[in-house]
Amino acid sequence: MIELIGTNAGLVWNALNEGGKMSVKAVKKATKIKAEKDVYAALGWLAKEGKVAFEEVEGEWFVALV
Repeated sequence: MIELIGTNAGLVWNALNEGGKMSVKAVKKATKIKAEKDVYAALGWLAKEGKVAFEEVEGEWFVALV
């Protein structure tokens, strides 16, 4: 499970590096990660490492690399 989260974190980082700030929904689509919980686990990994920042805009969460 830890390996999957780390792999997904890499996919998320690459998507954000290429696309800039995007919604969590857009991250899920860009990375083709199937389960929303897996996207959030990957984002948690990157947040713990201090690599992403979150912003809520009109009830939707956006994420960007720091």
